[in-house]
Amino acid sequence: MTTRTLFATEVYEASLADERGFAAFNAELADACAMLAEEDRAGQAWCRANGYGGYTSYASLDDLPRRATVFADLKRKLDRHAAAYADILAFDLGPRGRLVMDSLWVNVLKPGAAHSGHIHPHSVLSGTVYVAVPAKAAGLRLEDPRLPLMMAAPPRRSDAPEHRQGFVTLTPSPGTLYLWESWLRHEVPPNGARTARVSVSFNYSWR
Repeated sequence: MTTRTLFATEVYEASLADERGFAAFNAELADACAMLAEEDRAGQAWCRANGYGGYTSYASLDDLPRRATVFADLKRKLDRHAAAYADILAFDLGPRGRLVMDSLWVNVLKPGAAHSGHIHPHSVLSGTVYVAVPAKAAGLRLEDPRLPLMMAAPPRRSDAPEHRQGFVTLTPSPGTLYLWESWLRHEVPPNGARTARVSVSFNYSWR
């Protein structure tokens, strides 16, 4: 008797820290994120109104690659990884189709803050690259997309292998890049660090 593993959920992981000049690049990226968090009044107002614990440019700025060179450089890096991931997933984009980054935003999550479970509608791929990950900072918690369909199924044992768990938390470091299909529900648990966790998130659409 055999079993088959079908309908896999593949999450892409890479590290920009392996690239030459990463330390200088990441420092510049951190400075750009801090500048936005300090100067983006509209973003600050949105965070206060929506209970976001820290700062995000998600609802206020849609032009980061044009606003600062370091974000344009980041976009070029991410475009290559998104193309590689799309190939792994065997996407048929059509003769003229391509994946296009349609949003890029900064997240500065203060100590104790969290981001509840959500998906990214109207996108194909989503992801996050990590800029500052202090000790005890929150990771990325992914949810098995089949959970709402399991109805009366018993829970998994605590020693179940990763691919059989209902939730998996990924632990990043500065430069870590995660990509996933946008329908995959995910969340950020409360940030247990004493300083802010800084990341840049993004979406790709099919055009």
